[in-house]
This record gives sequence, structure tokens and C-alpha cells, in this order.
Amino acid sequence: MTKPSDCFSPDFKPTPYWWDASPRQAGDMAKLPETADVLIIGSGYTGLHAAVQTARAGLDTVVVDAEAAGFGCSTRNGGQISTSVKPSFSTLSKRYGEARATALLKEGQASLDHVAQFVGAENIDCDFSEVGRFHGAHTAGQYDKLAKDCEVRHPGFVTGAFMVSRDNQHSELGTDAYYGGIVFPRHASIDPGKYHSGLLNVARSAGANIISQCRVNDLERKPLGFEVSTDKGRIRANKVIIATNGYTGPLSPWQQRRVIPIGSYVIATEEIPKETMDRLFPTNRILSDTRKLVYYYRPSPDRKRILFGGRVSLQETDPRKSGPKLMAELVRLFPELSQTRISHSWAGIVAFTFDTLMHCGEDKGLYYAMGYCGSGVGMAGYLGSRLGRTAAGVDKELGAFSQIPFPTRPFYTGKPWFLGPSVAVYRLRDRLGI
Repeated sequence: MTKPSDCFSPDFKPTPYWWDASPRQAGDMAKLPETADVLIIGSGYTGLHAAVQTARAGLDTVVVDAEAAGFGCSTRNGGQISTSVKPSFSTLSKRYGEARATALLKEGQASLDHVAQFVGAENIDCDFSEVGRFHGAHTAGQYDKLAKDCEVRHPGFVTGAFMVSRDNQHSELGTDAYYGGIVFPRHASIDPGKYHSGLLNVARSAGANIISQCRVNDLERKPLGFEVSTDKGRIRANKVIIATNGYTGPLSPWQQRRVIPIGSYVIATEEIPKETMDRLFPTNRILSDTRKLVYYYRPSPDRKRILFGGRVSLQETDPRKSGPKLMAELVRLFPELSQTRISHSWAGIVAFTFDTLMHCGEDKGLYYAMGYCGSGVGMAGYLGSRLGRTAAGVDKELGAFSQIPFPTRPFYTGKPWFLGPSVAVYRLRDRLGI
């Protein structure tokens, strides 16, 4: 049996693969100003897209982050862009009625469009490509559920989705581990490190003052705005935008009680021969499956490696420990990769919600968007832009995700004590196919 330590290549790095081409900044000596029209806490996709909008509207905009700009999940994700909304139209209709269900799903479609439009308009070189997604059924019953959902058509949104049978599966993916699946042709891939770097440049060019290594310690509401204490001093702001998603903490306890921070783990393999990649990934799509503990994976932009992510532990763990477990799952899908080693292994914190929907809102000048449930590459930037435009007075409303309740649970304070038992239950359900 291969020892876990044998899974790693000689040049292994415990950092995101994306950081090789887009390294994080080591430090920031910038001085914190005394005042701002808008203070944005968090320099990921949400915060920077908001900053672009407020700065371009002429507002004095300051973005602060406790770490290097983009240190969190904006540069740690798998680079997959979907229509973001996990619940089906039928599920949402039962919760909120057909009109609101349609509005929510349209927002999901809009988030996918937003990335393509923004990358094109700002000329960001980030390997964006509309490659489509193959979503594999891990049981025959799950295939039937996907087929049933695929048959449901609605005039308010068009996905273009189509089913692929198990007999034809190799046209999409070189594995026999699935019972067929569904293809969403408009889903896309991106290099998240390059995307964030490009976005950072756009925000700075727009006039936003971005200060990293500047942790916010206290947020106090005043009669004419907010007074904020940071590691680099105090700042007064007319409006504040919370853009912390999975890293939301006690600074904003109302939001902290409504998001569930969950570690998501990713590996990159060492380089794989071209003929093997072409056989295993003939379409270059992004990929996922129907498990509750979903695996998501894809070829790297240069098609030389496989990026493979998922949840492989009952509790948070070291990426050096999660890496071999992820590699074992990758080999289960593709046995011929048994001798392939890991070049990178890393983790990021995503934010789930109790209703598996993202949320945004505003309370007397305090704005927020978070809870992307693992679909933040598209939705974070889209809702960030909506926050920025609303804070700047360009738009009057934040949209459908501000018009639904943002639930929590009694006695929940932001520490998911239930995560281990929940993961165990989901793992059992995945094995039973339910």
C-alpha cells in the first residue's frame, strides 16, 4: 500500500496552484486614511467588485483586509463558474412561490453572465472559457432524478442542459464510475488567481484605496456613519460593506450566526501526459457529481494537470493530510492515475447557509453579501457589484437575494459544532445513494 507521504511530488507545495502564476503580496505599508465614503471589509471578489462600482461612482472608497489581498477563497477555489443557485425551481417554488423562484434563478443566470461580461469589458487575461459542466450521477437513482429535473422547462430561464447516458459517458469523461450525467453547456472555467489579480488592478485603476494586512477589530455605528478600529488605526466611514463570506467573524455577529464556515480542500496533480489527459477529459469541461459531499474537478487551463477538490474529513484538517485522501478519490474515478503524484494541496473556507442560498442586504448603511455555498466565483462578483451600485445610489434595490429571509438556528453562534456529525450522515447517504 502506498504511504501518504509517497503521494507528493519532490517539488510539492502546500499552497494553491494558482499562486504560482499569481503570487500574493507579502506586505502592505500603505497608511489608513482617517475617513472614507465607503469602507469595504474584505478584498476578495465581493469586496473588489463593490469597490469598482463605488469608486467609479465618485465615492472615496477604501478596501481593507486582514491578510494579503485575495488571500481567502477568491484565490483558493477550483475556478468553476456555474449558475450558482443549488435548489431546483420546484423546491424554490414551494418555499417562495413561482414568481420569486424565477427571480432567484434569473439572478443565478445573471451571475454567470456577469463574469463573462466583466472579463471581456476589462480585458482581463485569466483563461476564462465557456467549457460547460458534466455533472455525474453517482447512482442510477440519481441519474433518474437528474433526467426528471432536465425535463422541466420554464420560460423565465434557459439552461440548455442535456442528459448523457452511461453508454455515451466516455464522450464526456474517461471513467466508468458514474451512471451517466447531465451537461450544462454554459458553465465556465477560469484561473481564479489571474482573475483576482486583474480585478485588483481594475479596482485600483478605478480609484479604490486597497490596504492589506489591516485587520478590523471593532465596528461601531455612529449618528453619521461608522467608526472602525483596525490594526493600522481608526477610520470613519459613511457606509460599510461586509465582504468576508467564509471568513466572517465576531466583527459582524448577526451575519456570523447565519453562515457556516466549511473547509474545502483541493489538490493539483503533477503534469500528466497529453494522451492521458485527452482520453480522460476529451471535452475540457468542468466536472462535479451528485454526492452530498460533492467532488469538483477539471483540467488545468494548460491541460497538463488535474485539479480535484472536495470535503474528505469530518472536521477541518491539514491540507497535507487531505491531499492523499483526495488523491485516493481521484484514483477511484481514474484507476490509471495510481502512480500520479500531488504537486499542490491547499484549503479555503467557503460559507454555506441553512437554506443553501446566498444572501445580501442592507441595514442603515451597513451592506453585506455572503453565503455562496461553494458557488462564489460567479455570484460573489455579481452580488458585490450590486452592493457597490446600491451603496453608490446607482441602483435602488439589491435584487432577489435581499428579499428572502436569511435564517439561522437557535444557539448557533458561528461555530459549526454539528459539522462532523453532518458530514458523517452525508457520507452515509452518498454510500446508500439517497
